[in-house]
Amino acid sequence: MNIQSIFNYCLAKHGAYFNNPFGAEPVCARIGKRIFAEIYPSRAWVTLRCDPVYGLAMREAYPGTVRRGYYCPPSQQPHHNTVTLDGTVPDDVLLQMIDHSYESALKSLTRAQRADALASQE
Repeated sequence: MNIQSIFNYCLAKHGAYFNNPFGAEPVCARIGKRIFAEIYPSRAWVTLRCDPVYGLAMREAYPGTVRRGYYCPPSQQPHHNTVTLDGTVPDDVLLQMIDHSYESALKSLTRAQRADALASQE
């Protein structure tokens, strides 16, 4: 899966949009005020939110390719995985990881924020 496919898949999520709060990189995919994907085009990486148990399982399944979140404070690293887009992680697994991240970000919003985010593109 390439960077453009990641962009397209993230943007197809209901209520998703991109912005660049940290400069040119990463490009952040958001739902409401929550980031669910940090995309690094120049490095072919994507950082995704995750449940710590799910994140550990992915790191163990794909050592070296999936690692603790890049550029995350140590307390947040178990809640983020950075994936190198080198073809090691199958596309369907990567899409599941993006789905997991999106759902995690969506669930972390308040009910009102969630309603606003999901209504923003109807």
